[in-house]
Amino acid sequence: MHDDRTLVEARLRRVLDERVRPAVYPESVPLEVAVWHAPGEPVPVAEGLAADSEPITVGSRWGAPWGTSWFRVTGTVPEAWAGRTVEAILDLGFDENMPGFQCEGLVYRPDGTPVKGLNPRNQWVRIGAPVRGGEEVRLHVEAASNPVIMDYRPFTPTPLGDLETAGSDPQYTLTRMDLAVLDETVWHLVTDLEVLGELMAELPVDSPRRWEILRAVERALDAVDLQDVNGTAGQARSRLTEVLSAPAVPSAHRISAVGHAHIDSAWLWPLRETVRKVARTAANMTALLDDEPDFVFAMSQAQQWAWIKEHRPEVWARVKKAVADGRFVPAGGMWVESDTNMPGSEAMARQFVHGKRFFLDEFGVENDEAWLPDTFGFAAGLPQIIKAAGSTYLLTQKISWSRTNSFPHHTFRWEGIDGTRIFTHFPPVDTYNCSMRGAEIAHAVRNFKDKGSARHSLAPTGWGDGGGGTTREMVAKAARLRDLEGSATVTWETPSAFFAKAAAENPEPPVWVGELYLELHRATLTSQAGTKQGNRRSEHLLREAELWAATAAVRTGFPYPYADLDRIWKTVLLHQFHDILPGSSIAWVHREARATYARVADELNAVVDAAQRALAGEGGVPLVFNAAPHTRAGVPAGGARPAEAPGRTTHTERPDGGHVLDNGLLRVGIDARGLVDSAVDLANDRETIAPGRTGNVLQLHQDLPNMWDAWDVDEFYRNTVTDLTDADEVTPGDDGASVRIVRTFGDSRVTQVLSLAPGEKRLVVDTEVDWHETEKFLKLAFPLDLHTDRYASETQFGHFFRPTHTNTSWEAAKFEACNHRFVHLQEPDWGVAVVNDGTYGHDVTRAVRTDGDGGTTTTVRVSLLRAPRFPDPETDQGVHRFRHALVPGASIGDAVREGWRINLPERRLDGAAEVTPLVSVDQDSVVVTAVKLADDGSGDVVVRFHEAHGARARATLTAGFPVVGVDVTDLLERPLADTDPPAVDDGRIAVRLRPFELRTLRLKRA
Repeated sequence: MHDDRTLVEARLRRVLDERVRPAVYPESVPLEVAVWHAPGEPVPVAEGLAADSEPITVGSRWGAPWGTSWFRVTGTVPEAWAGRTVEAILDLGFDENMPGFQCEGLVYRPDGTPVKGLNPRNQWVRIGAPVRGGEEVRLHVEAASNPVIMDYRPFTPTPLGDLETAGSDPQYTLTRMDLAVLDETVWHLVTDLEVLGELMAELPVDSPRRWEILRAVERALDAVDLQDVNGTAGQARSRLTEVLSAPAVPSAHRISAVGHAHIDSAWLWPLRETVRKVARTAANMTALLDDEPDFVFAMSQAQQWAWIKEHRPEVWARVKKAVADGRFVPAGGMWVESDTNMPGSEAMARQFVHGKRFFLDEFGVENDEAWLPDTFGFAAGLPQIIKAAGSTYLLTQKISWSRTNSFPHHTFRWEGIDGTRIFTHFPPVDTYNCSMRGAEIAHAVRNFKDKGSARHSLAPTGWGDGGGGTTREMVAKAARLRDLEGSATVTWETPSAFFAKAAAENPEPPVWVGELYLELHRATLTSQAGTKQGNRRSEHLLREAELWAATAAVRTGFPYPYADLDRIWKTVLLHQFHDILPGSSIAWVHREARATYARVADELNAVVDAAQRALAGEGGVPLVFNAAPHTRAGVPAGGARPAEAPGRTTHTERPDGGHVLDNGLLRVGIDARGLVDSAVDLANDRETIAPGRTGNVLQLHQDLPNMWDAWDVDEFYRNTVTDLTDADEVTPGDDGASVRIVRTFGDSRVTQVLSLAPGEKRLVVDTEVDWHETEKFLKLAFPLDLHTDRYASETQFGHFFRPTHTNTSWEAAKFEACNHRFVHLQEPDWGVAVVNDGTYGHDVTRAVRTDGDGGTTTTVRVSLLRAPRFPDPETDQGVHRFRHALVPGASIGDAVREGWRINLPERRLDGAAEVTPLVSVDQDSVVVTAVKLADDGSGDVVVRFHEAHGARARATLTAGFPVVGVDVTDLLERPLADTDPPAVDDGRIAVRLRPFELRTLRLKRA
């Protein structure tokens, strides 16, 4: 037989595009359209429905950036269409290639009932099936003219990302507003031909199945009268019945399709627009559930559910019914799909506390899975948190974006820093916006790395980010792929059903130990410094507010601010979303975030102040309140008393113009340029700075990644660097314990203060940068005279180690990494910590000195600022303040302690008498991360703690109040059924912890 394969395939493409698809709607009549443009922010539905509208015609421009336009669409179904299926086709000016990234709409009936969303791939509204003829049609569309931020030339700087700079030019052209007859036979023929054509293209050319499909498609095309597609579509479909009914082979890969719409809680749109994106999508999906009995839809992010409940009660009612039917499924059990690298220990725990509790309270549903398809890597402490929240599984897809190494598994157990293992799945379809194309299904099969051990995978199916979710076309394709020869089988299932099957078929999957590092988007650890500092400060203020409010409530009857703390926690958790905290959203998002963090700080400081005043009472005793988890200057953790006298620091000017600071613990030399050329640990007679090198060096790099400007820093940025060593001023501070340095470079100015406080073995570096650079990367470097092949980075509830060398491609790819409050480097008998109060990105490199002693220089560099121009063209412009400390001679315990101290400065208040801690622990390695009252209002005290040094620990926890019982609980403060309550002896509780083990105790008050 002659090979005519390419001829038939080309014929299929043209006939589908030019004849069959256009015949889906064979007849149409125009609708009348009027519009009202809301003058400012979105208005309530009732106001939009009642507004006076002006006529508008198809072809007219509409929609200022970020505006809202209410279209009123009216018409009459022709009598001649009686008995047929009729739909309204409402094209607001969509580009079908951009689902989720442009204008959208939500359709209402005149009484305010939501119908469904309008999106680039979802422009229809069912009028009747069948119609009687003569029906009056009246619909209202709340249309959002969200501008296109990332166009066909992505990463181009644009002012459209902020309402304040976006202007008022109309963004869209009204394209089509018609009533049309839907020919369902032609619609199904389109789906038949698409499914078979896409499957055929993925099969081997020499596969008999491919040729069977080819011949069947050819016969179907022969049956189509190109001048009467609607009259011959049924005959064409009949010629495809045999190939569409051939069953899949028994060994076929099995795909669990989960209806999905990954909606970024903010990204290229502000938070207020996400509220509406979620409502549109939920309206779409509840409508689709009504039409498709096999379809199942899952939605994550409890915050998004809460928005529907608060802002769109009519949509919420439909969602609640669909949840009760088991088909609209709460997923993930987190408040938002947060970043997991940067949120602190308690914040990461509270993501699950607030997320799971919302779903339990609203629906009685408890999630088994963490659902994070798009998060930019996963911290090594996360498995223990997932387990402590009562969950079992994790799903993500994002690691497939890694640029250097291909992850070796799709289904595996992920082991965290404490040994906890979580069953984890990476969908091999490699997208969280699967559309059921044949290429996607075939890729999932070919790509699946666990063949032979497993054959199940999951496919999140639907357009996200305001694309409207799953479409009826996707559902129709999935129906044909349920059991089709040559393809994987596809079944709609809930996430929990998938995980149950996957775990059962693969009870001993491979294990991956340590962080799931994304070899991409490394700059998200630095971009938008103000957002990151706001997060860090909010986390620690929440700790303080809970600690002092709980202490005051137990001791004085202070009214514990349950509702306020709940609300503020949810605000902070929302801003940990994986495009807000990482700094990859538009300017509007980060401008609002900075203002929100300022309000949060004011509220929490007010709580702290009121609680401390209640505890201190009236008096003249100078009290120091210590919220850190370790004793400081004689002040116990969680208590208040007068501080011990700290000793003194001396300052000496050197003949070369430099300075020496000495407090008997540390002697620091600062040269005439303001660079640290010596930091001697006096007790150990050990120099910290590498020979011939200087610390406190600000380094400036060119920084223009190949793409994803705010997200990425590419390794070639290191090829060029400028050391900012010239100083305008180097002068001693007035306190006799500091040196002030001023530098200017480019259009920017840096002011630093190097301080050596009495009694503290740490050099504090306060850096203020008035930053006005573009596409630059600013780092602060400390070259250390220290030899080690690994270093520790703090993560949630502990720390883990990364190599200082690049033996493998996996190690080389980690050229920018995340830490929380500290990094720590150590030789067997001596170490150094670098601690911070609000930065996350860093790098550590090593070099052997070729001159002098031939020793090793290990350089720690903290990342301060970037200046990408997309999506926020003014990223980080302005004044920023950072605090870091160099801690010579530090053990890992010192690093833990100093990290907490720099983030929780002492507070001073005069009072009547000292305040004893509400809860204390007698072992420094056991770190208390939360002291609070139980969320249920019972008055019980909840204490969360963990082992922080990476060793086994025995400790005694002592309650400073009468305790009648103790429960070991999960993160949601529920007693663990399989754990015996610990004994209480006069308020003392003995605990034993494994390395990095996390534990929560609930103390019942007498």
